[in-house]
Amino acid sequence: MIRKLKKWVAPVLMLAATGAQAESDSGTLETVLSKGYLSCGVNTGLPGFATPDEKGKWSGIDVDVCRGVAAAVLGDASKVKFIPLTAKERFTALQSGEIDMLSRNTTWTLTRDASLGLNFAGVSYYDGQGFLVKKELGVTSAKQLDGAAICIQSGTTTELNLADYFRTNGMKYQPVVFDTSDGTAKGFDSGRCDVLTSDQSQLYALRLRLSKPDQAVVLPEVISKEPLGPLVRQGDDQWFNIVKWSLFAMINAEELGLTSANVDKSKSSTDPSVRRLLGIEGPKGKGMGLKDDWAYQVVKQVGNYGEIFERNIGASSPLKIERGLNAQWSQGGILYAPPFR
Repeated sequence: MIRKLKKWVAPVLMLAATGAQAESDSGTLETVLSKGYLSCGVNTGLPGFATPDEKGKWSGIDVDVCRGVAAAVLGDASKVKFIPLTAKERFTALQSGEIDMLSRNTTWTLTRDASLGLNFAGVSYYDGQGFLVKKELGVTSAKQLDGAAICIQSGTTTELNLADYFRTNGMKYQPVVFDTSDGTAKGFDSGRCDVLTSDQSQLYALRLRLSKPDQAVVLPEVISKEPLGPLVRQGDDQWFNIVKWSLFAMINAEELGLTSANVDKSKSSTDPSVRRLLGIEGPKGKGMGLKDDWAYQVVKQVGNYGEIFERNIGASSPLKIERGLNAQWSQGGILYAPPFR
């Protein structure tokens, strides 16, 4: 039996290697253009970031990042195939070539950046880990959680941060682990744990799924830095630049006051920064293998960063999260993108 397996394993491995090499040789841009659509890995369902409605239409910040790249590359923001992935599945899907990019509320860390063969293409949301508890417990601080049962999603940085926080503060806890964020919410709602921990943005989103959302509260402590952003495979600098600058186009557009509503009129602007972003003059799109109006397409079809934030998680959404750190650098936040020049 072992001899027979060896006979089959070798060709399969060679085929896999050949396929990976072929994609590497052609480049992700060429692959996407050839397919006519972008394969983008997203969360299995997280309101505000990536979630499908009853008709299967996806929405969220991470979803709009995917659509922005599709607009830049294909000139059509609708040309995206969304691939729902759990935290455990996400990196393998990108490494294997199942998806062209990952946009799934993923924290930028040293290990992920340097050891997985992947590159982070920027920060689409500055987050931090927090705690959700039921009001009936009377808890007002995370320092009162000694001995608590805590619901948590496996394969995330929150597992490690949680262990660090409780060890540092000399407290104990009982982890109750789930594969998905939806599972953690159901576990919390059914009473399997006293506390749910995750990125604060997720806590506000998951609270909406509880049977009694008003009976749960997010504690004030933020115990970690969680810069979230899209990822690509290492070794394809052209594709890395495309995903990175598609995000930068959204951020710069907000800073310049360009919106999906006024971007057409702005083509007649004499502001050199506006003209460069719209591809009328300046660096154009040739350096990335794109059409000159690639950034215009991003803004026109998807919007600037502020528009994306507001409709998905801001004041115009059920989550109603304040801009905070995610405000522009000129408005008290730390959101900042390199210039188009």
